[in-house]
Amino acid sequence: MTEYQPTIDKKLISEMPKEVFPGRIIIIYTEEDARKAVSYLNRCPVVGVDTETRPSFKKGKINKVALLQISTVDTCFLFRLNRIGIPDFLEEFLQNDTLKIGLSLRDDFSMLRRANNKDPKIGNWIELQDYVQRFGINEKSLQKIYAILFGKKISKNQRLSNWEADTLTEAQQQYAATDAWATLRIYKELNMSL
Repeated sequence: MTEYQPTIDKKLISEMPKEVFPGRIIIIYTEEDARKAVSYLNRCPVVGVDTETRPSFKKGKINKVALLQISTVDTCFLFRLNRIGIPDFLEEFLQNDTLKIGLSLRDDFSMLRRANNKDPKIGNWIELQDYVQRFGINEKSLQKIYAILFGKKISKNQRLSNWEADTLTEAQQQYAATDAWATLRIYKELNMSL
């Protein structure tokens, strides 16, 4: 098993080249499109998952999840949950046997539960923050874990943008897709080193 450096300095990351998702991004606005996407994803053995929520700058106010990103190695679906909610078939996918890789899943589950009033924790999930420890990596952030493994930085410039906007900007789409895809890429890289 390959051993990786346990931590990395932020300054070092800032000097690394930027990573961007190289595949196609498909934005899901309707239940019909969501059903097609889930049909495609059901054929994938493993996917990367992330969520985005419009930030709230008022104390005590928490917004619902606006975006659910599910990525394969070459395609990322951006489900506009603020438009379609979480249809039953999407919830079933989140709870089925397809292996789903995520980071800070407790936060994502909490936000999805708030959006749907149901617990998405059932299913086949791997929390990267726990998983990377097996390989000697002590970092918890996606950006730092990715930098340790690939020597590239993931930009976080869009993190606090409006995820409920009518139209997601190119930068938002790229950011969202990169985050979900990066979790999958990290998992695959670590599995190859076993």
